Amino acid sequence: MRVRFITTVIFTTFFITHSFAQNKGVTISGIIKDKVNKTTLSYVNVVLKTEKDSAFVTGTVSNEEGRFTLSNVIPNNYYFEISFIGYITKKQSIYVGSLSDYLDVANIDLEEDSKTLSEVVVSAKQDEVGSKMDKKTFTVEENISQSGGSVLQTMQNLPGVTVQDGKVQLRGNDKVTVLMDGKQTALTGFGSQSGLDNIPSSAIEKIEIINNPSAKYDANGNAGIINIVMKKNKQGGFNGKIGFTTGIGSLWIRQENLPSIRPQYQFTPKINPSLSVNYRKKKINIFFQADNLYTQTLNKNEFVTRTYDDGTIIQQQLKRNRNTNYFTSKTGIDWSFNNNTLSISALFGSEKIIDKGDQPFYNVDNTERLRLWQFLEDEQKTTIMATATYVHKFKQAGHSLNIGLNYTFHREDEKYFYDNYLPTSNGTDAFQLLSDEQVYDFNLDHIKPLKYGRIETGIKLRSRNIPTNMEFIPGVNSVLDINAGGWANYKEIIPALYGNYVFENKKWEAELGLRIEYVKIQYEVNPNHNTYKSDGYNYTQPFPNGRFAYKINDHNKISLFYNRRVDRPNEVDIRIFPKYDDAEIIKVGNPALRPQFTNSIELGFKTSWNKGYLYSAAYHRFADGTITRISSIAPNSNLIYAIFQNGGKSYNTGLEIVLSQEVTKWYSFNLNTNGYLNQINAFTVENKYPVPNTFTANKQEIISGNIKLNNAFHFSKNFDAQLTANYLAPDILPQGKNAQRFTLDLGIKKSIQKGKGEVFLNASDLLNTMIIKKEIRGQGFKYTSTDYYETQVIRLGYNYKF
Repeated sequence: MRVRFITTVIFTTFFITHSFAQNKGVTISGIIKDKVNKTTLSYVNVVLKTEKDSAFVTGTVSNEEGRFTLSNVIPNNYYFEISFIGYITKKQSIYVGSLSDYLDVANIDLEEDSKTLSEVVVSAKQDEVGSKMDKKTFTVEENISQSGGSVLQTMQNLPGVTVQDGKVQLRGNDKVTVLMDGKQTALTGFGSQSGLDNIPSSAIEKIEIINNPSAKYDANGNAGIINIVMKKNKQGGFNGKIGFTTGIGSLWIRQENLPSIRPQYQFTPKINPSLSVNYRKKKINIFFQADNLYTQTLNKNEFVTRTYDDGTIIQQQLKRNRNTNYFTSKTGIDWSFNNNTLSISALFGSEKIIDKGDQPFYNVDNTERLRLWQFLEDEQKTTIMATATYVHKFKQAGHSLNIGLNYTFHREDEKYFYDNYLPTSNGTDAFQLLSDEQVYDFNLDHIKPLKYGRIETGIKLRSRNIPTNMEFIPGVNSVLDINAGGWANYKEIIPALYGNYVFENKKWEAELGLRIEYVKIQYEVNPNHNTYKSDGYNYTQPFPNGRFAYKINDHNKISLFYNRRVDRPNEVDIRIFPKYDDAEIIKVGNPALRPQFTNSIELGFKTSWNKGYLYSAAYHRFADGTITRISSIAPNSNLIYAIFQNGGKSYNTGLEIVLSQEVTKWYSFNLNTNGYLNQINAFTVENKYPVPNTFTANKQEIISGNIKLNNAFHFSKNFDAQLTANYLAPDILPQGKNAQRFTLDLGIKKSIQKGKGEVFLNASDLLNTMIIKKEIRGQGFKYTSTDYYETQVIRLGYNYKF
């Protein structure tokens, strides 16, 4: 009879679990024990019912060790009904949310007599614009208007994200750490972001935006974290996806060249084939992914007017025609055995860039050419990454230990060739930069589910070494500063440990974390450099984070966040070599640059209703040692040198609002507005290159922001469309300001071949209005610039799933 009863329960459990399997949710676990002798009880019936109407949800029986697990439980109020022959049936309340993927109710005691047991309550929370309100998640496939482009182009249409000068900004701040599958890589930059405009979006599954990271993340990046999740299919058997996208850009000449230079790129081609395959059978999963993105672009077309206090006015244009081929591939294997998973993967990336540039300089009315600077850049970047991850899952559901090893090699090989045409003479110069970056990462992470949340702890070790060598090859009438070349070596050691505690019940949520990092940076400079000497710094600093939330009811929640973070100067920020991609506005690093520490607080509120929600957040950030470029001129020279400096204190106070609504079955929209006050306090710094000079800036402040409207249309016959409008208001720089910008993107997609295939067509910057204008003021000069770089691109693509 007992066996028959157990069989019935198992069958019922299978049926109920299968019925609810489509709702991916939380896993609940626990142990059933005898209350008196504390022995575990096997084959106990555990049924989960809704608290509102006692409807069955799912059920199971405890195993030989008394443990039970209920999976795929969606957020709601429930109660357990636990029954066993010879014991009193017990009812116990449980609140399930989505703050934790796993809930452990620990021990549930049954007693043989008729005593009444008090109820125990457990809690959690939900995740939409993050019900947790710290993260937004976007699927790349749904971003129709930027399909087939780069990751950077995809990001510019995401709510809360803007793009300025090739860098991603969150709430007007570009101090963003970009991760790939949760790790910092050379492809996206260790610390500061890089390379996003060359990574094909076809390789990406989704993008996560984390404005308020917890202590388990690296403390770098005061604006937040963007995590790029690569594609990796988990279906059984052999399956995959193949795609091909082609496009064309620079359809119009928006601004004619200055006289006597080579033509701008027009009708620039784009080609992006992609392939991802996956084979899963039993305990083995093998995956492979490859993407190649070839583009021709009018990468820069900047017109500058420089005005000096002595009355000199120089008109110039920097035109850069670029050919880029970016290939990336990733392969690996996952092996599951005895509650363990071992994953080994390798990534290879190759980026080839050829730039052909012209930079003419004229007098005020363009009647006299003062100089012509023509260049060819040949750059090859190679990235190799190997990763090994071991995950042990304990018997308790959600209790895991994760150990990871990661090795990255990144080579940067740049060759520049210059022709310098002056009224009375000509000159030819060249240089070669070789940089080999090696990074070793080790991490150990432990997650322990609790009755009311979880505890996360871990350690991280990083060793990073970047030797660089700049060889200047002067020609006739050279203008290169050959004494600013030579070798330099960047060394970074970062051990860190963290702890994070998450608590949740029906009304309250809390997350408290602390990360402690020791950082040691050494930058060795060759003793023959004419300006800079070896430098470095070290610190041991705590980086706390906190989040407290109160759930007013099922549709309204308010949260309070606090974060302390840091922005460590990256190697390219302190690199000692002058960069001549602009002949008379020359960029140089600064080995004396120090970290920028930032504290931020945020108050968020989210209310949801049928098919819509409203999210708002008021935030305030204050930074000390703000990192920025400062432009100055050397005595008796018209050359401008832009050098990284710590500029003192800065503040960013704002309000972000996200409104999302499905209006009809065929139309929905997402409106994101962000308004903020930017303030930069007065400061004084000394630029040492090429000769010491002092710069003083007065206090600046401006009210700025952006508005982004995403419109989604779902028509009949499997047609989808997206129309995105994006407006960015004027904003300040430490020495000036950016002008307003506007862009409109359109995309359409049709599902074909019974849902396995899709065809899409999109156009970015449909009205050709995205132009970058800025004004910079220095001591003794000012300049205004307008960049008519390529923004309008039309793409046609096809994807097929098999």
